Amino acid sequence: MNPRLRELIQQLGEAIHDSVLESEQIAGVVQDIRQHGFDVMLMLEATIGLNDVTESTGESESESEDGAQFTPHDLNFLRSLRISVEGEEPS
Repeated sequence: MNPRLRELIQQLGEAIHDSVLESEQIAGVVQDIRQHGFDVMLMLEATIGLNDVTESTGESESESEDGAQFTPHDLNFLRSLRISVEGEEPS
């Protein structure tokens, strides 16, 4: 992987971490939990996927019954979360 790209992904991870730490909503909920006598340990996992947009993959978008547009990559991701899309042909 390109060193600059690796650095950018690291920066993205740090930005996500910082935004969670700075969230007043999250801090409020954590405080409420602590007031109920529990200590909170928050662990988040983020998966960052990259698609090279300079390459033409020939992928076409699918449209769900409500008009939402999904690429095959979107559909694969949703399937990995066990989410089905109405109007999608089973694979």
